[in-house]
Amino acid sequence: MMGWLGDQFMQNALLAGLFAGVACSLAGVFVVTMHVSFLGVCIAHAALAGALMGEWLEFNPVIGALGFSVGAAGLVGPLADKGDLSPDSAIGIVFSLMLGLSLLFLGLIPGSRTEALNLFWGSILTVTRADVAVLALTAAVLAALVVLFFKEIQAVVCHRHVALAVGIPAGIVFYGMLLGTGATMAVSLRSVGGLVIFCLIINPAAAAFQLTYSLKRMFVISAVLGVFSCWAGLAASYFWDLRTGACIAIVSSCVFALAAAVSPKRRLAWR
Repeated sequence: MMGWLGDQFMQNALLAGLFAGVACSLAGVFVVTMHVSFLGVCIAHAALAGALMGEWLEFNPVIGALGFSVGAAGLVGPLADKGDLSPDSAIGIVFSLMLGLSLLFLGLIPGSRTEALNLFWGSILTVTRADVAVLALTAAVLAALVVLFFKEIQAVVCHRHVALAVGIPAGIVFYGMLLGTGATMAVSLRSVGGLVIFCLIINPAAAAFQLTYSLKRMFVISAVLGVFSCWAGLAASYFWDLRTGACIAIVSSCVFALAAAVSPKRRLAWR
């Protein structure tokens, strides 16, 4: 065990799992409570499209991922509001565009596409201290925003139109949550991967939703379960020589299944 923790790459991976787990899980509470789970898929593909464009044009993929994911998150709200569409329809339209761009940029990348394909599953075992620092900053900023604006977030999550009626800038809060989710996915792409990000966005938050009625406790429980999913997935990957991203995805799914099995909400519904 000490040999495992003594490896520099494992220390970086554990720190990346800590901060990515916290950031993705906090953003996931927005997605789950607003009932826009498909938004996670949409923004994950947007981040992937931006990163692939970076690989094609030979600039930092994180910059491309950040621009595309924040742009996609910013498109969903106005498209739904101004186009008189349901959020699901707006998300579906943006998702279609991002999926097409991902496939287009993947085909345009010359030579070997190994690095580009790694963006699907991530490479948490190869993260650097700089990657960890970016993830830490993102998690800290997101956590600080949740603490500072918790009442406003809670009001918008419970009923956006009522929040607007009592003077809360519901539109700004709603778009802020979307942009925060997009930024979180973008900075987590290199370490966690596009496909695994969706698991960390949805599963820990959905598990927390099963375990509590309190939004405040939901944020805390979701963050704890997100970190546990990353660390347990890393341990399984290290000791059994399995793909890290796949292990994290499977662990997070098992965490949700267990939470659903013992959920007080489920027992109440059964009665």
